[in-house]
Amino acid sequence: MDTLSLPGNWYLFDYGMVISTAPLQEDWDALHRATGLDLRPPSSRYWAGREGFDAGVLSPEAYWSGVLGRPAAEGESARLESLDAAMWSHLNPVAVDVLQTLHGEGANLALLSNMPAGMSRRYEAAATWPGYFSRLFFSGRLGMVKPDPRIFKHVLADLGAAPANIVFIDDNAANIAAAGSLGFQTILHAEGTDLQRELLALRDDF
Repeated sequence: MDTLSLPGNWYLFDYGMVISTAPLQEDWDALHRATGLDLRPPSSRYWAGREGFDAGVLSPEAYWSGVLGRPAAEGESARLESLDAAMWSHLNPVAVDVLQTLHGEGANLALLSNMPAGMSRRYEAAATWPGYFSRLFFSGRLGMVKPDPRIFKHVLADLGAAPANIVFIDDNAANIAAAGSLGFQTILHAEGTDLQRELLALRDDF
C-alpha cells in the first residue's frame, strides 16, 4: 500500500472545518437557549468579536459580554465556553482516518489553529485528537491569528523546517494564500476534498 507521507516533511493541519466539522443545528439551538440570541448568522455578535477572542486579545468575559450585549453574569461565560467547545468538537471521520494513517507511518504532524486559549486547553485535556500531533500551535496562546504571516513564521522557527517541507492543510483560502506566499506546500480543504488523494498527489510531485 502506498504511503501518504514523505520522510522529513511536516504535515500542518488546521482544526475547524478540517479535523472538525461545522457545528450542528442542535449546537446553535443550545447556544440560543443559553443566550436568548440566534448567533448562527454571519452577522451575529458571535462572529463579530471572534478574531479578537481567537487572538487572545479579548478575555472570555469580554468576548461573551460582547456577544450578549451586556456584562456576563458570574459563571455565565464559563457555561458559554463549555457550549462553544462542544459546538466545535464534532470530528470529521475522513480527516481522522488520514491522521491515523500519517501517524502510523511516523509522519511529523503539527496543528495550527485559530482557537481561543480556553478551548484549546479543554481539548488538550479531554479530546483524543491532540495525541496525533507532536506540536500544537493555538492562536489564543500565541497572540496572533492566521493569516498573519507572523504566525506562520513562528511555526517555521519552532519546527526548524524549510517551508517547502511543510504541507499546510486549511479550509480558508486567505490562510492558504498566506502560507503559500512563504513557500509552504498547501492543500485547500473544501467540502468534498479527498485529502488522501491530495496528499498522494503532493508526494508524487515532490
